[in-house]
Amino acid sequence: MSSAPAAHAPSRHPARDLVGWFLRIFAGALGVSLALAALVLLLAAPARASEFAAAAAITPARAEGMKPADAGRGTLILRGEGTSQPAVLLHTDVSVRITGPIARARVVQRFTNPGDRWREGIYVFPLPDNAAVDRLRLVVGERVVEGEIREREAARKEYEAARAAGQRSALVEQERPNLFTTNVANIGPGQTVVVEIEYQQTLAYERRDGMGRYRLRFPLVAGPRYIPGEPTGPAGHGWARNTDQVPDASRITPPVRHPRAGAINPVSLRIELDAGMTVHEVDSAYHMVRVDAPTASRRVVELAGGDVPADRDFELSWTVAGGNGPQVSLFTEQGDAGAHALLMLVPPMLAGRTQALPREVTFVIDTSGSMEGTSIVQAREALALAVARLAPGDRFNLIEFNDRPTPLFPSAQAADEANVAKALAWVRRLRAQGGTEMAAALDLALDGRSDGARVRQVIFLTDGMVGNEGALFELIKGRLGDARLFTVGIGSAPNAHFMRKAAEAGRGSYTYIGKVEEVRARMSELFARLESPVLKNVTVAWQGAGAVDASPAQLPDLYLGEPVLVSAALERPVGNVVVSGTRDGVRWESVLDLAEASRGRGLGVLWARRRIEALMDSLHDGADAETVRRDVVALALDHHLVSRYTSLVAVDRSPARPADKPLESSAVPVNLPAGMDHAAVFGELPAGATDARWNLLVGSFALVCAALLWGASRARIPFRPEA
Repeated sequence: MSSAPAAHAPSRHPARDLVGWFLRIFAGALGVSLALAALVLLLAAPARASEFAAAAAITPARAEGMKPADAGRGTLILRGEGTSQPAVLLHTDVSVRITGPIARARVVQRFTNPGDRWREGIYVFPLPDNAAVDRLRLVVGERVVEGEIREREAARKEYEAARAAGQRSALVEQERPNLFTTNVANIGPGQTVVVEIEYQQTLAYERRDGMGRYRLRFPLVAGPRYIPGEPTGPAGHGWARNTDQVPDASRITPPVRHPRAGAINPVSLRIELDAGMTVHEVDSAYHMVRVDAPTASRRVVELAGGDVPADRDFELSWTVAGGNGPQVSLFTEQGDAGAHALLMLVPPMLAGRTQALPREVTFVIDTSGSMEGTSIVQAREALALAVARLAPGDRFNLIEFNDRPTPLFPSAQAADEANVAKALAWVRRLRAQGGTEMAAALDLALDGRSDGARVRQVIFLTDGMVGNEGALFELIKGRLGDARLFTVGIGSAPNAHFMRKAAEAGRGSYTYIGKVEEVRARMSELFARLESPVLKNVTVAWQGAGAVDASPAQLPDLYLGEPVLVSAALERPVGNVVVSGTRDGVRWESVLDLAEASRGRGLGVLWARRRIEALMDSLHDGADAETVRRDVVALALDHHLVSRYTSLVAVDRSPARPADKPLESSAVPVNLPAGMDHAAVFGELPAGATDARWNLLVGSFALVCAALLWGASRARIPFRPEA
């Protein structure tokens, strides 16, 4: 019986074995590299995790011990000893009474503890940047405790002592003129504690085509800010660590809820308007409202659908008859602190030169990560409109900035057909990414030059989401030259304080664009100002009123439709107020009788708020810090105002928390502003004003080292190809 011949094994080619050898080396090295890279990222993450963990902590997949159901309740999980607790919940009611150009608002914050432990809630929230915060109440059941004004450190010590003693207490501190923090201590399980805050403000006003338009803007969410500088301290309750450029970064960066987890922090709004004259059109730009009209001059406005999430600013505007002459509002008040006046006057159109000087316009557009989403769409639309409107005799340039500024042209170019077409194509390609290194962009756009043959204008489009505002204001003043800076606020919740003060420092004006549909109208209004004659050398003289302390002491140049707004403390409310100015050598003057002024309320508070603002601004001009602090504290204490150096504190002296019950603290999370992209702002890995690039570099270096080490170890195994 024969057997089949044995099959010969196919011979192996040396090249095939060599390829296999390299593949094995690569696969092994890749595995080790990935493991080392993961280790590097894990070690690197804590260095910046304090900045962004809070932002992700309320998403279902990232919080330790968090159930999917928890995400839908708007909670921030606190970790500790194997347990987790939902964060304090918040509901806000806002009511505003408006009389002429003055608004008085009450903000009611209801803090509810849904957990089974005693809690402290910490909430960072915005208010209008000219709000004079002067009242605080703490409401616990039937008890109402009025807040007291204290120097900031004294107020915090009083609050911390009450917190440690188990007493319910509240503290309101100013972080920026438009950003505040409420601390509420000793909220029992299942309990609600109410904090009421009141403030007063003047309203924005403009006149167009014979009609006057007022605007009330109420910010609802504190958007995430870019924090430049080197870290210097822990994060505290914020997602950012303090840095050498923003030493309070951890106080202005509340945890941000991921949009996938749903909106939180519902808000109700009610506005009672008494214009003192016939009201025409009433418009709410970003929220549906219901408007009742009891009389021709009064309106009652409420949200049409009930509560709304705090994720975008609320804006209400209304028009009143403006007439052809100057629109004048003069109010006086005699109080215990003396006499005060508020003057608002819109200069009329003047005859004069009709031929405008040629312009040199620099457009600066923010393309940082916070602009991703609807904001970059709005910015591109606005910039394209502005470029297309340039006149043939103009010169222009465009600068985009994120991590660094990038100009379109090396210097300003003629606004001819070819350059305008190139610019429009460049604008269409803009995308949002990276950080918000605004200082470098301002430094490039404001070069300190003077040019008597041209009007030099810088148009700055941004959401203003930065934490180092003070340094930027100093840069603007130092580099302005003869240019004028016009800011355009982009997005659903821009940083209004930065936008207004940057324009003020740049002797220009500011404009808001909250949605794409507004781009054409709002930019047209801006162009009308840019192209209109300017009223210069504006002065206000108080004749017969005795000693007068007025703010601002020096008025800026005025553009078409913009009012003169002056607050003053008077020795006596008698005599005349003379307002004057010139345009191309043509003098304009208006005389007002103080005896015929309307009676106002809260004018002393408004004056003190503007005076404090002027004192704080003087720090950017080199004023002595201790002198400014002393003067601000004196004003704030006299007028019961929250400022950088003073806070409101309220303590219910009745003991609440038992001595054997611990107290846990947590920051109340906020919504991401509507239209903002979470991934673009926070990224998948720690990012921002961080050492993220260094972390990635270390990770890449580890990958290379791992591959080399693995290859070296394999190289010691001799290679013997089969014969």
